[in-house]
Amino acid sequence: MTRSNEINDVSPTSLNHLIGQRNVIEQVRVALEASFADNRPFDHCLCVGPAGVGKTQTAKVIAAEMASEFHEVLGQALERAADLNALLLAAKDKDVIFIDEAALIPSEQQHALLIALDQRKIILAGGKTGRSPQSLPLASFSLVMATTDQYRLIPPLIDRMRLVLNFQFYHEHELVEITRQRLRALNWPVDEEVLPLIAQRSRGVPRLALRLAQAAWRVARSEGELRITAKNLERACLLEQLDALGLGPLEQQYLRIVKDGTSRLNVIASRLGLPPRTVSQVTEQFLIRMGFVDKDEHGRRFLTRKGHEHLSTSRQHDD
Repeated sequence: MTRSNEINDVSPTSLNHLIGQRNVIEQVRVALEASFADNRPFDHCLCVGPAGVGKTQTAKVIAAEMASEFHEVLGQALERAADLNALLLAAKDKDVIFIDEAALIPSEQQHALLIALDQRKIILAGGKTGRSPQSLPLASFSLVMATTDQYRLIPPLIDRMRLVLNFQFYHEHELVEITRQRLRALNWPVDEEVLPLIAQRSRGVPRLALRLAQAAWRVARSEGELRITAKNLERACLLEQLDALGLGPLEQQYLRIVKDGTSRLNVIASRLGLPPRTVSQVTEQFLIRMGFVDKDEHGRRFLTRKGHEHLSTSRQHDD
């Protein structure tokens, strides 16, 4: 069997092959069975959850299970009415239209999408010619939207979603199974001990687990090996400056900044050289979720006992 060199060259195409997100899978399974029973498109749905936890993959599996064409676009790409119209008109009956980062769809296009769902048509303005607006009928498609922040979508559009799929972070044993499944499909041999080491560095996110597996495979191949070992993974983490829990250089620096007392967000951001919004929404999210960092009543950040323990352990490992 020929080995692929890219982790994303293979991916699940069946609901039965998806691992984790049990509640989401059962919701999708019931909706699929109802669609087949009634010979109708899959219900419009909204996928909500953190980045990298399988929202796009689930949308692709829905299209595969429906034997339908899959139309994918980013929300920020729908800047003009013409962009949205082209997307909607390209879909045929029962096709799946997937809009990722849907919260970034401009408000005007969100309202236009609302009309398209309600009336199954788009309205073309007459423009400078003075002609009356025209309408074009749309196929009976399925709309699947994904977002990390559903409250940036207009409420009426959310209300039109017949399914809301709430994605959660994965457990480590699920990440082990996801990584094993993908490596087996790629024909990349791996020592069993490596899989939990990848999982514990992946923050509950399959995308990170697979990226780390790819990095370990890259190291193995660079050394002429055809099997991923713990040594390969260790070197991959060293190259990317990841610690035992997958914290990168910025997060490690964040912990060092707050270890001696409370710090304001703007001070931390300044020392990291990042905008405060990036620090609050990206850098510190995992640290707070892990219980390494907390906030006092004034919103100042400080290192918890668990954070001090992790920082101490990391230093001992470095020494």
